[in-house]
Amino acid sequence: MPARIRKAIGAALLLLYLCVYIVLAAWLFEALVARAPFWLQMFYFAAAGLIWVAPLRPLFQWMNNSK
Repeated sequence: MPARIRKAIGAALLLLYLCVYIVLAAWLFEALVARAPFWLQMFYFAAAGLIWVAPLRPLFQWMNNSK
């Protein structure tokens, strides 16, 4: 598969993933953390802001795979 096609598919998957992740993170915040103390809310936002990157590593590797 040409690199251009892989990158286009990867970009579409990335946008789809981010939309789903944002909705789930917001729902989880409202369901569990919204009434928690301020320090716990800050911890949640820091964790949610970093965790989204971890599952994307295989996608980025596939997108940049030069065969």
